[in-house]
Amino acid sequence: MGAARRRNGRLFHVGKTGADSKSLGRRLVSLLVTLLIGYLIALLALRAFESHLLFFPNYPGRLEGDWHPRTLPVEDVWLKASDGTKLHAWWIPNKDAKFTFLAFHGNASNIANRASVYEFLRDTPANVFALEYRGYGKSDGKPSESGIYLDAEAAHQYLVDVQKIDPKAIISFGQSLGTAVAANVASRLPVGAVVLEAPFPSASVVARKVFWFLPGIEFFVHGQLNTAVRLQHTGVPLLVVHCTQDPVIPFEFGQAVYDRAPEPKRFLRIENECHEEASIVSPGKYREGLDEFLATLR
Repeated sequence: MGAARRRNGRLFHVGKTGADSKSLGRRLVSLLVTLLIGYLIALLALRAFESHLLFFPNYPGRLEGDWHPRTLPVEDVWLKASDGTKLHAWWIPNKDAKFTFLAFHGNASNIANRASVYEFLRDTPANVFALEYRGYGKSDGKPSESGIYLDAEAAHQYLVDVQKIDPKAIISFGQSLGTAVAANVASRLPVGAVVLEAPFPSASVVARKVFWFLPGIEFFVHGQLNTAVRLQHTGVPLLVVHCTQDPVIPFEFGQAVYDRAPEPKRFLRIENECHEEASIVSPGKYREGLDEFLATLR
C-alpha cells in the first residue's frame, strides 16, 4: 500500500496509482498474448482441416440424386488419373454435336444432381463429358487441389484419345469450384474455349470474405484455386456467366475474374438469384448468350 501524506488538510496516498498502472499493463499484455495464441491455434486448425474447408464431397449426400435420368442418354465411364486414382464420369453424346463440353461441377454433391445442367448443354447441340473429382460421387480417393487437376487432365485425355474429339472443339466448362479446374485445364492443355459460371478470382479472395474475422487467413491459401492467374495463360475465348444475386459466390467476384482475363472475352449477366442454376432460372437468356459466344468460335 502506498504511503499516506496530508496536504492542505487532506489525506493523499502516494505510490498506489503507479502500482495499479503496472498491474493493468500486465493484465493487458497477458490478454493480448492469450488472444494471439488463440488466433494462432485457430489458423493452425484451419490449416490442418484445409481440405475439409475447400471440398464438400459428402454434402448433402455423396451418392444422392438420379443416376439414370430419363432425359439424358448417359453412358458411365471409368478412367484413371495419372496417379492411379479411379474416376467416374458421364459421357452424354449428341449426334448433332459441334462442340464437346468438358464439364467440371461445383462443390458439394455429385454429377447426378446436375443432370438438368448437362441437359441444357447437350441441347446446344453438343456432347457433354461430366467428370466427378476424386472423393466425389462414385470416384475413389480424397479431394485435393493437385488431385482434382490430375482428374481433369485424365478427362481431357479421354476425350482426345478415346472419343477422338478435336481439342479445338472442346469447351472447358466449370461451375463455382469447377471454374478453377476449367481454367487450369485451359492453361495447360489445348481447348477451343472456356465457359465459367459463378467464378471467383482465387481461394484467398473467398477466404478473406468468409473468414473476415481472421486477419491473414488468405495467406494460408495463397496461390490456391487461382482462376485469375490461370486465365492469363489460356489464349482462348472466354465466357463468364454470373447471377447478380448469387448467395454463394458474390457477383463482384465474377466481375473481377472477367476484368482480369485477357481478350477475347464476354460477360453474361443473369438478373436473378442463383448459384450454378443460371440455366434453370434463366434458360432463354443463357441459351442466347451461349449461342452467340459459340457462334464466334465457329
